[in-house]
Amino acid sequence: MASPYNPLVPNYLEVCELAVRRAGAVLRDQFGRIHARQKGPRDLVTEADLAAQEVVRATLHEAFPTHVLVGEEDPHPNLNSYSENDFRWIVDPLDGTTNYVHRIPFCCVSLALEHRSQLLVGAIFNPFLDECFTAAAGQGAALNGSPIQVSQTRGLSEALIAAGFPAAVSIESPDLKVFNEVVVRCQGVRRTGSAALNLAYVAAGRFDGAWACTTKVWDSAAGFLMIREAGGVASSLSGEEVSLPEGPFVVAATADLQRELVTIVQKSLLIGQ
Repeated sequence: MASPYNPLVPNYLEVCELAVRRAGAVLRDQFGRIHARQKGPRDLVTEADLAAQEVVRATLHEAFPTHVLVGEEDPHPNLNSYSENDFRWIVDPLDGTTNYVHRIPFCCVSLALEHRSQLLVGAIFNPFLDECFTAAAGQGAALNGSPIQVSQTRGLSEALIAAGFPAAVSIESPDLKVFNEVVVRCQGVRRTGSAALNLAYVAAGRFDGAWACTTKVWDSAAGFLMIREAGGVASSLSGEEVSLPEGPFVVAATADLQRELVTIVQKSLLIGQ
């Protein structure tokens, strides 16, 4: 499907990066001196999440007043909400909140723009490392302005894989079932606490693949675009390509590795059986 991204309107990506950098400054400023509350079992939210989202909202409204913003920290996020011109921004103002609360500087702001279910631009910013991963449809992916690409790893035995887990893990958690199958087949598995950064790291060739069974669209929208623009493969748990990731995902640097990971996920979760 042809992308609606218009290279004559480059300020989509410029504003996207500006918004995540401004929100990142809020996270950096409040780091180590915030109070957290639970919005679910072991699922935290802080004043920093809320403040960062409002900075993103203000930045986008100033540039594109007719666009809609859907954010993780909206009181009742409406994933079916669109503007009259069908432009919708999707934000996770602080992905990796538990890390942030424990003063572990591995967290980020993730922001993407989509138009009629097609991702146009995305940015993932870790303010503590000053690393801003960006992508635009048909224009490639970059880290702080320098092009990035996925690794060339084709087999799981050679791969470093990132695992996604929900805030509350039980013995029956699907991610745990996948983990038990993957960890004995690859070079290593890392649980970082940030699904968005996992995706950015796959795009940059640091991880070779990643999966998560319990994510939302704000965790993965920017990262999906990034991986595809960096030459990787991104899909649903069933292996189907999706324009806009609405939830769980499997991603990999190469098609061969993607197929191997998807097969393990399907076997672990009895998908299609």
